[in-house]
Amino acid sequence: MKFSQRMELRQSQSLVMTPQLLQAIKLLQLSGLELNDYVEAELEKNPLLERVADETGPVAPSEAPAPDSALGSDSDWEGRALTPERGEIDPRIEVSLDNVYQDDAPPPTPAAHQDMEPMGLSATSWSGVGGQSFDGDENSLEAYVAAEISLHDHLTEQLHVATSDPVDRLIGASLIDLIDEAGYLRDPLDEVADRLGVSLERVKTVLAIIQRFDPSGVGAADLSDCLRIQLVERNRYDPAIAALLDNLDLLARRDFPSLRKLTGLDDEDILEMVSDIKSLDPKPGLRFGGGTIQPVIPDVYVRKAPDGTWLVELNSDTLPRVLVNQTYAAKISGNLKTEDEKSFVSEALQTANWLTKSLEQRAKTILKVASEIVRHQDLFFDQGVEFLRPLNLRTVADAISMHESTVSRVTSNKYIASERGLFEMKYFFTASINASGGGESHSAEAVRFRIKQMIDQEAPNDILSDDTIVTKLKTSGIDIARRTVAKYRDSLKIPSSVERRREKQGMVQAKAG
Repeated sequence: MKFSQRMELRQSQSLVMTPQLLQAIKLLQLSGLELNDYVEAELEKNPLLERVADETGPVAPSEAPAPDSALGSDSDWEGRALTPERGEIDPRIEVSLDNVYQDDAPPPTPAAHQDMEPMGLSATSWSGVGGQSFDGDENSLEAYVAAEISLHDHLTEQLHVATSDPVDRLIGASLIDLIDEAGYLRDPLDEVADRLGVSLERVKTVLAIIQRFDPSGVGAADLSDCLRIQLVERNRYDPAIAALLDNLDLLARRDFPSLRKLTGLDDEDILEMVSDIKSLDPKPGLRFGGGTIQPVIPDVYVRKAPDGTWLVELNSDTLPRVLVNQTYAAKISGNLKTEDEKSFVSEALQTANWLTKSLEQRAKTILKVASEIVRHQDLFFDQGVEFLRPLNLRTVADAISMHESTVSRVTSNKYIASERGLFEMKYFFTASINASGGGESHSAEAVRFRIKQMIDQEAPNDILSDDTIVTKLKTSGIDIARRTVAKYRDSLKIPSSVERRREKQGMVQAKAG
């Protein structure tokens, strides 16, 4: 074999993931709250970015989305990354994007500085003890009001009040550290005693003190123990209900004949005890939570127009309005001296331009995907979940000439608000179930809803088995297997026909007695 050197000229195509493209993809899959946090961080570190003053009033609807030509070929990152974009949104659906972004608007004039304040005290001007103001970190009024106490801190405060013995406090602190977020202490007590070098009896004594703390049921080893602690506190714990707690598996299966033999009680008394158990908290520690719960904010509003069409509008509150301060950029460009300064300003200007274009492209993409979802699921918005149609990512992607991965990113953590309620975009993508007569396929979510309806309407003396449900669905034109019905029933947390029959017959007997 002979080796030699030579020069060749080859032509090939490749996809280059530039930093700007990665940024655009990242912005696309962020939720509204995450996007606001991201933009806030960019505003802090980029002096050429400015926030546009918030506008009042809803976004004005228009007949079509803003043209893509304003962004230029460089900003069409969906086309460069995945597939070229062609066509427009279905004309039957009106969309709105006017006045959402104002790249051509002049920079906002900063408010005049307030040199004088009205006479009197204010939260930002008055200084308390040690000269700390209310907006300082140490004496922040908001911190005192909004701070959420954790389960660990709540139990520790009660421990300091319950005992003054330093050894018991040390044991109690160790036990509290082992309690999980649901309020359970699952570690063996003998291991805790060996680790601390104290007797097992003393550990049990301190644990008994903790189990009297608020919330009731905390420090339990398992579910039965948690319910027992709460019943003891309510003075409802007796041998009969103790037998019930020892056989929670029978209660879950609604095996009332076996429970009658174990407790020696009739159905009415058993149902009364079951009612008491249902009123208890199986996970008492969760009421303290692990952090602030963020509300779900819709990204798109869907409402019916007077002519019967559907209006799809972006929620302007979730769209950060930023622009590039070109005036400030031009002003400081003439005063740059070093190469580092010029490089910093140039990079900041490029980042600011790409961020504004990426935000606008993100809004347009969300609007296109949401509009296609509404076009496909118009019967759902008009008549309810029973008329939900099967839909997948490819169908939407082909309709709007985008890639499936782009549609997947758009539908993640995005919500649509309508008269039917608030739904995540992924809710509208459901599997397809064939029709028995060869007609139009049915949505899996619609079939699941129909199964729940049939079970909710069944009579106590006519409980529907899975086979019966299959027969009824096939009569309605839905070709479905028995195992699929069982799977959907389990996903709805609906017990089997045997368990439902026991429960409803027990309720009927209790009412008759």
